[in-house]
Amino acid sequence: MSFTVLITGATAGFGRATAERLVRDGHRVIATGRRRDRLDALAAELGPDLLAVPLDVTDPAAVAALPDSLPEDWRAVDVLVANAGLALGLGPAWDGRMADWDRMVATNVGGVLGITRALLPGMVARNRGHVVTLGSIAGTYAYPGGNVYGATKAFVAQFALNLKADLVGTAVRITNIEPGLVGGSEFSNVRFGDDEKAQAVYRNADPLLPEDIAETVAWVIGLPPRVNVNRVELMPTTQAPAPLAIKRREG
Repeated sequence: MSFTVLITGATAGFGRATAERLVRDGHRVIATGRRRDRLDALAAELGPDLLAVPLDVTDPAAVAALPDSLPEDWRAVDVLVANAGLALGLGPAWDGRMADWDRMVATNVGGVLGITRALLPGMVARNRGHVVTLGSIAGTYAYPGGNVYGATKAFVAQFALNLKADLVGTAVRITNIEPGLVGGSEFSNVRFGDDEKAQAVYRNADPLLPEDIAETVAWVIGLPPRVNVNRVELMPTTQAPAPLAIKRREG
């Protein structure tokens, strides 16, 4: 079965890899993101089964208007991949910048809420659909410097569970995908604003790749309609949850 899929944050990383994978699998993809040039390049690469739509998920009015602005034969979105998100900074909370915190909340929380609210009514009315949110293991396992980023991903995880409670009895599915260490994207470059620091995060670590996340999305949406995968947590074999921290006094 082929679907019409809308992906946020499709200009790089998980979003781009997922768009490429799903078009290859025979689906039609609405690729959204802020960088028009990258969307146009993706459309040129993938052909008529990809519709490029510039969108900033932190613009509530633009997000709310999106469903009715799509070409008529693209409006019945079967799958939403709410992928757009970012992390900024890795310092302790007392050194955090409110501008960074506000941007993470606006994108990781507000963006997911807005696009879900825009597309979910149509899915419920048609009694078919699948909302796939991109969380993170940071929403489960706390680590120093993960303060607001981890909290936003914990919100996404709980939001997905509450959506499942609302959707029970309908044929609309919800899945939260929670990756661990993933290289090959702009995530750490954006977080640190320093390419050398970003590369050091993945050096000799054999991290997951965006294609692994795309494979996971393809798997969960391709399962029989009776199957709802609530959450998927995945890490590279080189990663595990850290032990609890204990700060010991000297002497």
